[in-house]
Amino acid sequence: MIRLTHIFLLGLMLVPSSLLAAPTMEELQRQIAELAATVEKLNTQVAQEKARQAKAKPAPSVAELQETVTELSEELEEINDRVDKNETHTATDRVSWYGDLRTKADSTRQEVMIRQAAVIQGMGAMPMPTNTDFAQDNGILYTTRLRLGMKAKVWKNVKFNGRLLMYKNWGDSSGAKVMDSWSAFTMDGTNSGNTTDDGIHVDRAYFTWNQIGKTPFYLSIGRRPSTYGAPTNYRENEARGGTPSGHLVNFDFDGITIGYKLHQKTGVDGQTIRFCYGQGYESEYGNGTLGRETEVEDTHLGGFNFDVWNNGESWLQLTMFGAKDVTDGFKGVGVMPMIDSNGDGIGDSMNTNGFITRLSATTNVGDMLIGGIGYGRRLENDVVLFGSLGWTRTLANNNFNSMGFGGLMADAAPIFDLNGTPMDPSDDFFTGQYATEGLGKDRDGYSIYVGTQIPAPMGKIGLEYNYGSRYWAPFTQAQDDVLGSKLATRGHVGEGYYIFDINPRMFLKIGAIYYDYEYTGSGSMLGKPQKISDVEKGEAFSPFPVVDTAWDAYASMTVKF
Repeated sequence: MIRLTHIFLLGLMLVPSSLLAAPTMEELQRQIAELAATVEKLNTQVAQEKARQAKAKPAPSVAELQETVTELSEELEEINDRVDKNETHTATDRVSWYGDLRTKADSTRQEVMIRQAAVIQGMGAMPMPTNTDFAQDNGILYTTRLRLGMKAKVWKNVKFNGRLLMYKNWGDSSGAKVMDSWSAFTMDGTNSGNTTDDGIHVDRAYFTWNQIGKTPFYLSIGRRPSTYGAPTNYRENEARGGTPSGHLVNFDFDGITIGYKLHQKTGVDGQTIRFCYGQGYESEYGNGTLGRETEVEDTHLGGFNFDVWNNGESWLQLTMFGAKDVTDGFKGVGVMPMIDSNGDGIGDSMNTNGFITRLSATTNVGDMLIGGIGYGRRLENDVVLFGSLGWTRTLANNNFNSMGFGGLMADAAPIFDLNGTPMDPSDDFFTGQYATEGLGKDRDGYSIYVGTQIPAPMGKIGLEYNYGSRYWAPFTQAQDDVLGSKLATRGHVGEGYYIFDINPRMFLKIGAIYYDYEYTGSGSMLGKPQKISDVEKGEAFSPFPVVDTAWDAYASMTVKF
């Protein structure tokens, strides 16, 4: 009995010391094996003692032995739990997930004018008999947006970031819209801001290699974080989401960033300069070029983004970039209102069956330059003020879209012969000629964007205003305003909203946007922008429906996790 007691005491002395010296997975597993063996041995000894005492008087030492066995079993179970947690932690450490879910309800109204015309040989532009005015009301439109972010530490100076996205309106998973405006065109650059189907799309996927050669240089390649940059992140109630100014660029693209963290040399908070390059259009691969030769060139983008400073309370940002060989379209899908029934390249009959068309560019229409400066500041009383100035220049050539959409900020309308038959390819209804206006001319556009956020009970109040001139043409088509990007508007836009902070990871936003358009074609680089007042009087025409004024009242609930 004394010998057995010594064994128990020795076991109890050894177990705690081994546990304290078990920081690694292998040592924890070794302890489990040792403890399991000890418990098995003790159980055997307890059974032997019970059998011996069954023939003699019961001894208190049996209860003590049983208590020791119970304590060791509990300790073994605790170590098993620790091993399980470490194994789980090791697996999930490779990729960390986070995200947000937004459900939104919009009620919209648009004052619409249909002012289409056919250019008749010898007669000029003749208004179509279908021209009309009406108010387009949508009492309620529900949408759901799910964003799943992921990140992983690849190495001590290499990391991966990605984001998956689903954005759909309720009751619709078709993935294609009827193309009645430039906002109804689903393509690579706008997938994150245009409702498609209930599928998951890759919104972002890139790696970043920091401190290259122990210098402030870094390299990042992949699908870029180019949406919801400052100052548009304020209205989203989130941190800065993209590198370029959100006033100029809210557009998904694939590319490369080479950056230099100047703040490591200058000591100025957040000071960083970046050169960004991307490809906006691939003209050959996937476009059937094995069956025909194409003269369309790829579209390339490149420029600089300079964070002069960013200390968390205030920031100053400069952006300047250019687009080379801009095309008259992008790869995407849509339901065209008209179809070409005779193969002459001109839509001549209604697409009553709703055929979905794979769209692609037909020509290069010129180059573009975009630049801007933005500033924001949070005051001591938590009031936020921001302002941004934007400028665009289109450098047009003499090319244009043959379907009648025009060239870069220019019109090119097909000319028809009344003596021809529209759907008879042997009868020349389309003369092969175009009436053009503004081809080859360079155009400058500008925009201003200002706003504030003011602390209020349970949250904050936001007020914003932006204006775009006649030839204003930013890359903000992925902004998810349901009536089209407000920052692409050629005219005036005002927005007010109230954000209720329900808890640190959940908020309710109620607001309204009012659009007052001055020129047609907001969000498009094709076609000459016409004065809305001239369109209303029938002195100017547009291949697309023209919106004079519009409003969007909305409420959304966002949960972050």
